Amino acid sequence: MSKYDVKDIGGYEWIYSEKVQEHFYNPKNVMTDDLKEKDFDAVGEVGSPACGDLMKIWIKVDPKTKKITDLRWKTFGCASAIASTSVLSEMAIGKTINQAYKITPLQITKKLGGLPKRKIHCSVLGDQALRAAIDNYNKKILSAA
Repeated sequence: MSKYDVKDIGGYEWIYSEKVQEHFYNPKNVMTDDLKEKDFDAVGEVGSPACGDLMKIWIKVDPKTKKITDLRWKTFGCASAIASTSVLSEMAIGKTINQAYKITPLQITKKLGGLPKRKIHCSVLGDQALRAAIDNYNKKILSAA
């Protein structure tokens, strides 16, 4: 039995893996009020008002190594969306922007121990937000050259 084991929440059974629960209840690398957006190199935002999930990711990149040294995020959405963005942040930090750009929804889902089929779109939004931030970073670098 998990420390988050909840058999019944308002008539609904909790259907997420322990890893999803961990990232939902204790999300990693969340953008907090004490951090300043201007301290990051780029931002990416995606969302689907139809499903209600909105994600914003900020990245800091080492200009010499092109590695992501910090990634912060804010997500408005369900447990799957929050957990997907949290685990994605851990997966991307320390990778080059080219490596991070290749992170797939399937990799995110596997890292979480799976998601219900109807929630897979949440992991897709996470990688899209990261790619938008990397695209934003590359655009800034090109325009500064």
